[in-house]
Amino acid sequence: MKAYREKRNVVKLIQFVKYCLVGVLNTLVTLGVIYMCKSLLEWNLYVSNALGYICGVINSFLCNKQWVFHSDGSYAREALKFLLGFGLCYLLQLWVVWMLTESYFGDLNFNILGIVLSGYGIATLLGNVVYTLANFVYNRTVTFK
Repeated sequence: MKAYREKRNVVKLIQFVKYCLVGVLNTLVTLGVIYMCKSLLEWNLYVSNALGYICGVINSFLCNKQWVFHSDGSYAREALKFLLGFGLCYLLQLWVVWMLTESYFGDLNFNILGIVLSGYGIATLLGNVVYTLANFVYNRTVTFK
């Protein structure tokens, strides 16, 4: 029984590492599409931004479905659950950033090796940690279960 639990924990850890790698890839895809549309094609900034994020979310869904969670469920059903989870976790992250900025970090400023971190910046970093963990759990237990 103990060996089984340990194996499950290793599988979860590997999934989480893969999930984080997909997050890095999503960021590169998003920024790459924005750069291509804005700088190379000279499209409108907001159209470029929207297309970048759409491509990032599509990449995230496909990579998580196929590589991280190895799901063979319905694309349509899982895509809707994925988008719902994205929205819920984004709102949770936004709430965390707002609460931390308003309650604790609003007036803070740190200069670390010449890099200035504001209270809002720290709250945003913590909010992103909350988003990542919540979205991983949501996708593991709801979207791709």
